[in-house]
Amino acid sequence: MKRFFLTAFGIACLLRSFSQQTPDTTGFGLRKLKIEEINLVSSYYGQNGDHAAVTGGNGTQKLTDIANVFDIKLARYDRKLRKHTFDVEVGIDHYTSASSDKVDLKANTSASYADTRLYPSLTWSMENEQKGKTISAGISSSTEFDYQSFGANIGFSKKTKDRNGEFSARLQAYFDQVRLIAPEELRNNGSAKDNGTEARTTVAASLSWSQVINKNLQVALLADVVQQQGFLSLPFYRVYFADGSVHQEKLPDSRFKIPLGFRANYFIGDRFIIRTYYRYYKDDWGISSHTVNLEVPVKITPFFSISPFYRFYNQSAVKYFSPYERHTGAAAYYTSNYDLSKFNSNFLGAGIRLAPPKGVFGIQRFNMIELRYGHYTRNNAMNANIISMNIKLK
Repeated sequence: MKRFFLTAFGIACLLRSFSQQTPDTTGFGLRKLKIEEINLVSSYYGQNGDHAAVTGGNGTQKLTDIANVFDIKLARYDRKLRKHTFDVEVGIDHYTSASSDKVDLKANTSASYADTRLYPSLTWSMENEQKGKTISAGISSSTEFDYQSFGANIGFSKKTKDRNGEFSARLQAYFDQVRLIAPEELRNNGSAKDNGTEARTTVAASLSWSQVINKNLQVALLADVVQQQGFLSLPFYRVYFADGSVHQEKLPDSRFKIPLGFRANYFIGDRFIIRTYYRYYKDDWGISSHTVNLEVPVKITPFFSISPFYRFYNQSAVKYFSPYERHTGAAAYYTSNYDLSKFNSNFLGAGIRLAPPKGVFGIQRFNMIELRYGHYTRNNAMNANIISMNIKLK
């Protein structure tokens, strides 16, 4: 928590420094690359549970994660008055995990106890405001001790003539390398995958349609198609069979997913917004799930609001899941990862948002600050708490 608040203090100082810059009021400034918006999201996540996949579905799931994401948007207009936006984002997470520490059962504290993940990305978009068209492209990467990922995406969106509707399409691809770190007792075992790396590829196509129905109601339809290919297990996840033997998790090398979503926002006067979201998900491993989310922002004043929220989630189990010491040698694939089991979860919390016209703390460019807290519970003995802060500079 100390690191979280020190980060917040440091960013506040950065924003004060930036706010003292003199804005460009020349006509030529429209063609220059200018800072349009800066965001910092900083969060602290703490988790507890009793079904760690590293130890075969039994054992502590205690985990803490401190995350910081810095995002800066730059924009310029070209000679055809098309708006070019460059979104540069850098994220860094540092976590400690009691369950990952059990990759080596005999060590008091192993190298896997803590890790840091770095994930930068760059996205470019070009918007023709007169025609209502936008195209975009981006690249990203994610690096941690046992995992390396590179991603690329392209997108297109088109607004209707009256600007009340918009169609969007996006194609994303991720190319991953998973480092093969076997559980300690299975190393140098001919049946275990240990040392080297394995590849994994994910391709996702996303379609959406948003529509303003009237001054009070806005809706959106969302659809995705996701195909994964390659090494989809985690090499250090143990599975204990009924005969007491221990094995590495083994899952199929392909997975097909279809999420479908619906979003509706209803405005009640100037003070209340009802935001609703529903998603249905299905894949060929046997999981089907339902997500229902409700958030009700309430404006206490024109510049201060509170947003209570609640999310319910329900899923079935994959065909390959069984608890500790329930698998048999007859199964071709097996896992004791409770994230792939049947469960229900609840996520409840609230956010507070402050956006005064003269800026937060009187700093004109310090546009907004938001704090959110959520409590997560799952009916298979897991719970978590998360607190986050979002600072915006415009």
